[in-house]
Amino acid sequence: MNLVVQKYGGSSVADTQRIKNVARRIKRKIEDGYKVVVVVSAMGKTTDNLISLAKSLSNNPNPREMDMLLSTGEQISIALLSIALEEIGIQAKSFNAFQLNIKTTDQHTKARIKDIDDNVISEALRDRDAIIVAGFQGIDEFQDVTTLGRGGSDTTAVALAAKLKSLCEIYSDVDGIYTCDPKVYPPAKKITYVTYDDMLEMASLGAKVLHSRAVEIAKKYGVKVYCASSFTDMEGTYVVNKLPEWLEEPVVTGSTIENGQTKITISDLPDDNETISKIFNKLSDMGINVDMISFFAEGKKLHLSFTIVEDHKDSIIKSLEKILGEGVLISNDGQYSKISIVGVGMRSSPGVAARFFSLLSKSGIKPALVTTSEIKISCLVEPEKSQEILRTIAKEFDL
Repeated sequence: MNLVVQKYGGSSVADTQRIKNVARRIKRKIEDGYKVVVVVSAMGKTTDNLISLAKSLSNNPNPREMDMLLSTGEQISIALLSIALEEIGIQAKSFNAFQLNIKTTDQHTKARIKDIDDNVISEALRDRDAIIVAGFQGIDEFQDVTTLGRGGSDTTAVALAAKLKSLCEIYSDVDGIYTCDPKVYPPAKKITYVTYDDMLEMASLGAKVLHSRAVEIAKKYGVKVYCASSFTDMEGTYVVNKLPEWLEEPVVTGSTIENGQTKITISDLPDDNETISKIFNKLSDMGINVDMISFFAEGKKLHLSFTIVEDHKDSIIKSLEKILGEGVLISNDGQYSKISIVGVGMRSSPGVAARFFSLLSKSGIKPALVTTSEIKISCLVEPEKSQEILRTIAKEFDL
């Protein structure tokens, strides 16, 4: 049996006409000899609207109840798409996460998939051409509904493809993966092939075409992923383990901007490992993802800076003040943007960092923080200068 997992994002199913368009695309795939497992996001801005409803009732809604609320968006989409498919002669059936036993951790609003029971899928596909699965959601060990965070439908699709050992096609309103955001830099190039490593870095650093957790799963299980638009038949981008032999590996594959970075600085810390451990253990207990980290010593005192993307700075500062006591200054240095360049080719190409920081210097930019790895360089800059810097970087590295 030829099997493929297809995922359609919220813009692809934003109204009934677009749902009909998706149904026709699925029918063409079936006519090509495939059985199709379809993962669908909520329609258009449904999730945002549901969040707004909850926030109108509470500034801090219960995470469990938020998951109960937000999971309803995908259930609307899967039912409507199944109806549209049956209308054009395709036998289909919709399933939510509970029915498929998509098991996750119990971290509400940011759960991670642990396992999927594929028996129901196999049984359903025996006498049907397609099944429609609610993306973005699962159930925990207590049988409570969980959600996987923004972009979670990508993760659902790739996890299903890994379990079913099939190709995964991700469809959205973007016709592939670009070297940088075409809205910021219109000459940006579409990438035909990109490695898991490059895509993982780009996704985690702000590229929004594919969710980083989905790329992690794809890399771990060798899932072939194809990203394209649901509105055209233009060729998209293939996410692969290794580039084809005939394709020259670029030094820099892409550049990204990630906005909404909050920098927190803790000054006058005692220079000991126990205090540092206490800080990061507390952040971990709060479920806070820490990004860029910087230390520097001044005499017997230590100064620590780090960035977060979650909007929990006030609660973080209060919690850290409790465990650190008096004599330590904790400050929120405001909002920043993170500019990054990514490329597996950087491993074997010296001089990339020199060119990158030379560009910043010529632009009069002094980064607030810098982090590097063998395939990326990231720096924290003022938000109003981020797009100008991205365009300069794109020109320098021919993106």
